[in-house]
Amino acid sequence: MFSFKEILSVTLILFSIIDILGSIPIVIDLRKKMGHIQSGLATVISGAIMVVFLFVGQSILKLFSIDIESFAVAGAIVIFIIAMEMVLGMSFFKEEPSSKSGSIVPLAFPLIAGAGTLTTILSLRAIYTVPNILIGIVLNLIVVYLVLRASNWLERILGKNGFTVLRKVFGIILLSIAVKIFKQNL
Repeated sequence: MFSFKEILSVTLILFSIIDILGSIPIVIDLRKKMGHIQSGLATVISGAIMVVFLFVGQSILKLFSIDIESFAVAGAIVIFIIAMEMVLGMSFFKEEPSSKSGSIVPLAFPLIAGAGTLTTILSLRAIYTVPNILIGIVLNLIVVYLVLRASNWLERILGKNGFTVLRKVFGIILLSIAVKIFKQNL
């Protein structure tokens, strides 16, 4: 049931989708505007959203008579668009205006557990087992928490160019993943 290969794949896919490293400029901007970001709260809320969607998302699909393969193909298209944003440096999705509760909105949702992440989680169900997906989610939440806590330090170490390179590399990986999910579910 537990597969190291599946856990690694799920972890890397979610890491690319969540793109917490690419979100550090947004996190830093939120800290400047609000003074403090509650890293733990943002991590727990986003994790709860992901886990609930992992279990309830498929029931919602059944309610609308949508099979997981069709949702996976739709998810692959969304992942492809997100990857194109990362590679090309363009924005296709409209950002929601932020509120004063920066730890939850926009940080936990939609930045960490947004449409791309939730779509990906359901798409992953078509390929991987639930326990391996759960472990991948938890591993990503650990990384999210650590990055949120260390965002100022990471900004100083990697600099703007370092983040740009990381974002482009993960964008290419994401493009490949989108094509794979699309091919497997057609």
